[in-house]
Amino acid sequence: MDTPEGKWARASINCSDKLTHFYRQLLRQFGVKPKKSLGQHFLIDETVLERILSAAELSPGDIVVEVGPGLGILTEGLARRGARVIAVELDSKLVALLKRRLAAFPDVKIIHADILKVTPRQILQNKLAVSALFQGYKVIANLPYYITSPVLRHFFEALLRPSEIIVMVQKEVGEAIAATSGKMSLLSVKTQFYSKPAIISYVPAASFYPPPKVDSVILRLDVYSQPPIEVPDAAGFFDVVMHGFSSPRKQLRNSLAHSLEMPPSQVTLLLEKAGIEGKRRAETLSLEEWRELWKVFAPFTKRL
Repeated sequence: MDTPEGKWARASINCSDKLTHFYRQLLRQFGVKPKKSLGQHFLIDETVLERILSAAELSPGDIVVEVGPGLGILTEGLARRGARVIAVELDSKLVALLKRRLAAFPDVKIIHADILKVTPRQILQNKLAVSALFQGYKVIANLPYYITSPVLRHFFEALLRPSEIIVMVQKEVGEAIAATSGKMSLLSVKTQFYSKPAIISYVPAASFYPPPKVDSVILRLDVYSQPPIEVPDAAGFFDVVMHGFSSPRKQLRNSLAHSLEMPPSQVTLLLEKAGIEGKRRAETLSLEEWRELWKVFAPFTKRL
């Protein structure tokens, strides 16, 4: 059976030699080389760009926080669609490049910062009028794969959360985030507690310069104003989930008994109280079942 990623991999990739040459010249002009230490892979595929812009469903005047704008190909696309863009870039040389390249777009603001060291409120207050803070905002990011989870958590747990996040992530990570019960992971539970994920498109490695070793996906996360399950203590809830996934290949009864240092017989009784079969594995539980587990195990958990 043909797969979505197979169809996409065989599709024509609109990253011509001419376009690649243009960005290589741009890098040379500003003395910039892709940094392995920062996981830099610059998007050079206009087809992928259009898919991201389409997924964002932008209206003129929308506020977009772009994380890791790189060479600005997506930033320019956002600006041309009427978005007010605040682009946060860590690399000082790329900041200089972006300010020069995007000088003609007054609604594009460039911030030189580590996204994990500034809050969304600080970013928005720094560049927008106070009244704009109540409008809401969207996040679009082409992230180094190694900081995907920390950046998502940074926005999910912020006092001022976005309405949606469009992010490019490693294919396996995107599929894990969007997994349904039976294939859940700690990352998918955490992400789906805060948002509804959907894979928009598969992206081959050739869409980037330099190409990474793995393919990617465009992932859209529609962020909930309130989590889909009622959990007054989110930190305690995730403590229970982390204990449950501490040995994901084990039966839930054994995983919890080992992680919580509790007698298996006691764990079995608590699982029965939560209405969950002890032979199941953590990956099979739904968010609603994790909530029931949290209710009975919360008094026995300790931070991992």
